[in-house]
Amino acid sequence: MFVIEPWHWLVLGGVLIIAEMFLTTFATLWFGIAAVIVALLSWLLPLPEFLQVILWLVFSILMVVVWFKYVKPLSVDRTKAGLGGSIIIGETGIITKVPTLDKVGTIRFSVPIVGATEWRCRTRGEPLELGQRVVVVEVIGNELVVAPAKLPPKVHYR
Repeated sequence: MFVIEPWHWLVLGGVLIIAEMFLTTFATLWFGIAAVIVALLSWLLPLPEFLQVILWLVFSILMVVVWFKYVKPLSVDRTKAGLGGSIIIGETGIITKVPTLDKVGTIRFSVPIVGATEWRCRTRGEPLELGQRVVVVEVIGNELVVAPAKLPPKVHYR
């Protein structure tokens, strides 16, 4: 009969945590941490095997819930979430890659706007040229919708 020892949980936890380094999905990390916790608990307290497995399942579920509820929201890209979109509207930049209705372009700002000097952009159908000055009229997800910037009227000196 196979007996689950505390070091079995520790090895399982180590393997799952190391696997996370290669997967980078945060899928196995929480199960690995839960296995390490069960290893520590089973070293401190003599727990029956079925209780060790149940504790590992409970801690795994708890760690995943904590990840999705509290930790993951901290890593959300605020520009993609729409936070700061109102800051970008009205800013002017220069087209570095020409957008069309079916192709994404690139706009460059002279100073960083919400942490970036270059942004992906689209147009509403107006023809744009490389190097043209444009203004941001809308933010959709992580892309800016731009329109040609109106130049100030020319001043004639006499």
